[in-house]
Amino acid sequence: MGELTSHTIDFTLATRWDDLPAGVQHQAKRCLMDTLGAMIAGSQTPVAGIMRKTALEQFGGDQATIMVTGERVSAAGAALTNGFFGNALDIDDGYRNVKGHPGACALPPVLAGAQLAGNCSGAEFLTALVVGYELGIRAGVIRHATYDAYHSSGSWGAVAGAAAAGRLMGLTEDQLFHAMGAAEYHAPIAPMMKGIDTPAMGKDSIGWGCMVAVLSATMARERFTGICPLFDDAPDDAWVKSLGQQWEILNLYFKPYAACRWGQPAVAGALKIAREQDLRPAQIQRIRVRTFKAATRLPHGYPRNTEEAQYSLAFPVAAALLDGEVGPGQVLPPRLHDPDLLALLDRVSTEVAPEFEAEFPAKAHAEVVVETTSGNVYRSGRIEALWEPPDTLPTDKELESKFFWLTDPVIGKIGAQRLIENIWTADQWTSIAPIIDRCRATGG
Repeated sequence: MGELTSHTIDFTLATRWDDLPAGVQHQAKRCLMDTLGAMIAGSQTPVAGIMRKTALEQFGGDQATIMVTGERVSAAGAALTNGFFGNALDIDDGYRNVKGHPGACALPPVLAGAQLAGNCSGAEFLTALVVGYELGIRAGVIRHATYDAYHSSGSWGAVAGAAAAGRLMGLTEDQLFHAMGAAEYHAPIAPMMKGIDTPAMGKDSIGWGCMVAVLSATMARERFTGICPLFDDAPDDAWVKSLGQQWEILNLYFKPYAACRWGQPAVAGALKIAREQDLRPAQIQRIRVRTFKAATRLPHGYPRNTEEAQYSLAFPVAAALLDGEVGPGQVLPPRLHDPDLLALLDRVSTEVAPEFEAEFPAKAHAEVVVETTSGNVYRSGRIEALWEPPDTLPTDKELESKFFWLTDPVIGKIGAQRLIENIWTADQWTSIAPIIDRCRATGG
């Protein structure tokens, strides 16, 4: 076992809730709330229905819970389904330099691992979640530094999920080594840009990565052996040695819109102009978006389903200008087929801005130029997506508002309020029952 992998395992097993800085403890609760909100809302999407049915048919058992419905399946089946729920709307948190989603990769395996452990306190649950974030972010950085292709979140999230779940399951150092190695070896190595060019339900391969994470931990517990995990492949030792000293969970971005993060700077720019100039959609002749190259790869046509609506730049811009928001109500039928929305989408064009391309992925900027029917031209100037570190992160109240917006239609206002109260006191739980019980759909 190499030095960096050994350090990773030490961090995974030795970290305690009371060791975490107060800011990290608080951020863990914010992340739990935000990812759980995405999971609850995502449970209502078409892909969620498919995966729930698949889990019930193919992953029978009574080990862990499918969130929202409350149905019991195997731990791997629950992680698979909840992983798809969490990323179904593309409104879950992200980390800029891995171009992916650590939260949706971490929470489902942690939920499954906690239920397999059978006696998990809230503090231990939250600590494992922090471990999942910290390892996932570093695994993602290493993955992209050692491979030319841009890989999906599940490819590196599986490694972190196996470690976080394995910690809760009581794996030894040796077993944890093999769990992470097995997860890396069996993780979905998904070519992400092909998923951008042709949006499909596989999305960021997060659900599959969560399943691999839990299976790898359970297999390692039975002495299954894996390869040396990727932490010793790090080109820069500091990326791994900073574990426990530099908390990357504090450097996440959050998402106010149910759309690919690459398109969200354009949404912010379009709304800025509309607000400052008091523009109405009927006044808009043309919308030009100058941005980085990857964002211009987002498909431009009329979306046929929710995945295509999310992996678009023109659609969320048009939806935001018409509705003032981009959430489940916009990216699900029937709204995604609305003729007025599609007519406005036709007025959006994109182009690569060299100055923004040079900054990506560390920064993701756009400039929106709106031409009106009266001949006026308005520019947003350089703009980034909302809720970006370090300067525009959401307040607790803003994250709560987002949570209500996403969850009210599913678990009701009272249920959402009680769940928020539970989350802010999660470190005091004697078990994780509050998070399981409070997520049930109204009437479910």
